[in-house]
Amino acid sequence: MRIKEEPRKVLIIRFTALADVAITIPVVYSVCAAYPHIKFYMVTRQWSSYLFVERPRNLVVLGVDVRNKYKGVKGMLKLAKKLRKDYKIDAVADLHSVIRSWVIDSFMKSHGVRLARIDKGHKMKKLLTKGKIKRQLTTTHDRYVEVFNKIGLAFKETFEGYQKVETQIIPPKPDNETWVAVAPFSQHRSKEYPLEKMEEVIKLLLNHDPNLRIILFGGGSKEKALLHKVTMKYERTFSVAEAKHGFTDEFAVLRQCNVMVSMDSANMHLASLTRTPVVSVWGGTHRYSGFLGWKQNPNNIVELDYECRPCSVFGQAQCRYGDYHCLTDIKPETIFNQVLKVLEKQKKHD
Repeated sequence: MRIKEEPRKVLIIRFTALADVAITIPVVYSVCAAYPHIKFYMVTRQWSSYLFVERPRNLVVLGVDVRNKYKGVKGMLKLAKKLRKDYKIDAVADLHSVIRSWVIDSFMKSHGVRLARIDKGHKMKKLLTKGKIKRQLTTTHDRYVEVFNKIGLAFKETFEGYQKVETQIIPPKPDNETWVAVAPFSQHRSKEYPLEKMEEVIKLLLNHDPNLRIILFGGGSKEKALLHKVTMKYERTFSVAEAKHGFTDEFAVLRQCNVMVSMDSANMHLASLTRTPVVSVWGGTHRYSGFLGWKQNPNNIVELDYECRPCSVFGQAQCRYGDYHCLTDIKPETIFNQVLKVLEKQKKHD
């Protein structure tokens, strides 16, 4: 049923994870553009608030400390009271739907605030991982859109990706160079292509074109150390992890890259926000769960059609066979050839 009266102050909730927060951006920026007279308040964690660059004028991003200041149920209740008092919220778009957000939802609803929560589709995703179905489910992006529709906000997507981001951590790309971003890591083993095999991909690319440069992405001390070893082995490689930077820098570097090679990880979604094509490598997870990067071409996916895939939605499951053959059986040449296809297609359009 269509809701006639539009809200004036909309609270949007999505605390984690980094990839899921990144997926909200094309949706949130588009709804903000469609309703410039409505004020939107995005509540997320402090570190993920920095993803929101080039933001619309009617969007306020609130990075909150959920580990200390607003810890637990009491902390969320304290946050809910503050949000209602400070911003006069009259509608909530809960894009997370976890215990934290439910506390805020319940408080707001008890005060007559309109509420809509994301339907995560747990039942269908479980059937997918059990092998009962094998088809594309509703994407996370579209599930976010549905939430706004439920509070009476229908809109067309107008977000075109980040356009003006700049960085000082790396010189601009020369006209004669090709940059390939490589993000070899993931939070879970079942989503991570072996680094030694990814090095083979890197060697193939560097040997193929003397004007090609590899830009490595990773985070944390362990990943930084591993990427440093790669840069020591191969010329024309640069590790973003070794330079002091923020998300704005990453976006600016990604905008200059011709293509990224990534796992089913947050880096795929960061690249998507700059409209950089991604050759994504999938193992224990599957795009059918709905987490392919925004506007990414499914034809650029590298995967093996094994019956045991997907074994989980997010990649946390251990391989039932113990060898993660869905990843280890992928040949470096397969990834290399897919990257070349993307680069060749770009040349035809230039």
